[in-house]
Amino acid sequence: LKSLEIEEKINKIRWLKRRNPAHFLLSTNDKTIKLWKVSEKDKRAEGYNLKEETGQLRDPSMITGLRVPMLKPMELMVEASPRRIFANAHTYHINSISVNSDQETYLSADDLRINLWHLEITDQSFNVVDIKPTNMEELTEVITAAEFHPVECNVFVYSSSKGTIRLCDMRASALCDQHAKLFEEPEDPANRSFFSEIISSISDVKFSNSGRYMISRDYLSVKVWDLHMDTKPIECYQVHEYLRTKLCSLYENDC
Repeated sequence: LKSLEIEEKINKIRWLKRRNPAHFLLSTNDKTIKLWKVSEKDKRAEGYNLKEETGQLRDPSMITGLRVPMLKPMELMVEASPRRIFANAHTYHINSISVNSDQETYLSADDLRINLWHLEITDQSFNVVDIKPTNMEELTEVITAAEFHPVECNVFVYSSSKGTIRLCDMRASALCDQHAKLFEEPEDPANRSFFSEIISSISDVKFSNSGRYMISRDYLSVKVWDLHMDTKPIECYQVHEYLRTKLCSLYENDC
């Protein structure tokens, strides 16, 4: 689970709601989360008193009059600047970030832990889920994705490599190791095979905009769940059914 180097890649991007003409977004690589401001400039100030247009400082003795700087149109320029850096909180690789509906907090998830951050505080986060066993030899599953509810700011879900989705309520307790609901489709013993556990691993989970439903993706299918029914999905779409006969060669090629 540990990597010697952090690759140059972005695992997730999440946009924040607009509050002014600029856009704000969160991005994460394997270890570090950054808050970016993306803004457009189509005007620039000209006619400074203390410096030339080139940026050179003017000799104060040469300044005889007071000028009022003016905004002049310029070619559109897009600027991206990192406003905050949230680092050193994850031992394992970050796979998810999700902004809360309160637009003040967000969560970040790695293989074994989920942390809750405040967008204004970069040097500390609160651990809300920790599935790391005392003895790593006993590790049976890892967290694959985590997502905040789009309306209820206290509810989030996370999926696992065992094909389960756990819904947690932060009002119940500060540490959400005990889930409020468990969404799992019972396996048909007739379809049991060597690959069952691998292909049931959920790679991503998302809420519908209403927050009533969620959608999960495993290796071969997409499932739609109703939050009021945790026994089985209400819809199941077979995306890669033709791969079922090729699982052996896919496994051997690490695909």
